[in-house]
Amino acid sequence: MIYIGSDHGGYLIKEHIKTYLTINKIDFEDCGTNSELSVDYPEFAHKVANSVSGDLNNSLGILVCGSGNGVNITANKHKNIRCALCWNSEIAALAKQHNNANIIALPGRYISTLEAEKIIHTFLNSTFEAGRHQNRINLIENE
Repeated sequence: MIYIGSDHGGYLIKEHIKTYLTINKIDFEDCGTNSELSVDYPEFAHKVANSVSGDLNNSLGILVCGSGNGVNITANKHKNIRCALCWNSEIAALAKQHNNANIIALPGRYISTLEAEKIIHTFLNSTFEAGRHQNRINLIENE
């Protein structure tokens, strides 16, 4: 399951991502927002992070706000969440391969819908490399 959420600054990209996921037959749950009206991004980042942390083995998350930073910071406040700010597919690959990211944050005002699709495709199809990278993740989570 993919949990997806955005604020008003990421709403249009989020709606495009929903279409992309539907076309590719990927199950998702939209955690809001539902328009371009101004909202507070933490509300939606918390919803996605809570959903992913409640099902760590079978879910991932996608968050979108204007810069990606606000939702990224908020999601990373949750235990067992590793949210990565991704602005291109190379960063998305590394986020999964090296950091085992379980949520990505996208800068909705700075990427195109095509770039968003590439980032999501890469994130969903990359694999965590473990090994030395797992040791580093253990250091993060044990602090």
